[in-house]
Amino acid sequence: MAMTKVVGFMTDKTGMDRRFPLASQPRQRGFTLIELIVVVIILGILAAVALPRFINLQRDARIAKLQAARGSVSAGSALVHATTLSRGGVVDTTNCVTTGIKANNSNGTTGTVCTESGLIYMVFGYPEVTAFGGNPGILAMAGLTGIYNPNQTQLEAEGYTYSASGGVGTFGVVGATDPATCFFTYTQPSVANSAATISGLTVSGC
Repeated sequence: MAMTKVVGFMTDKTGMDRRFPLASQPRQRGFTLIELIVVVIILGILAAVALPRFINLQRDARIAKLQAARGSVSAGSALVHATTLSRGGVVDTTNCVTTGIKANNSNGTTGTVCTESGLIYMVFGYPEVTAFGGNPGILAMAGLTGIYNPNQTQLEAEGYTYSASGGVGTFGVVGATDPATCFFTYTQPSVANSAATISGLTVSGC
């Protein structure tokens, strides 16, 4: 009789467990459709407000980089011109570093000046406009990279572009939305007793 009661109690307990199998588990709840729509709307508003500002910051950075390049070109040109004047066309007595050539310090059509980095080729006392791989000229003197007379790959790695044609060097920046309208130019003098000219910035395409 006692054994019968114990079994009956166990049966009742098991039946209770089967009746309420999930009573102790928490309810799981996901996002509702309205909540998802609200999140999408908020993200859209943030994108509409923040994206134009981010784009403007990038443009401002490119313009600032172009302005810095123009300053370097201007300073380099003025420095080497002053060096030519101070040396008065007297040929150096020792070879310029890395070249094995004595600079003539001439302010004529084929002048050269020795700098601590190497020889700079001149036209009427100002740095010559030369192409990549040519004689070191205004590009080398500008010092836009840590490399003397850089090639195109080395220059673009620093975020700058350059081209040379007919005594005019065109400097730009990598990443401009329209490179044709994001630049400045350096023009070597074409006659004696005249100065090199550096244009203002064109930035509408930066």
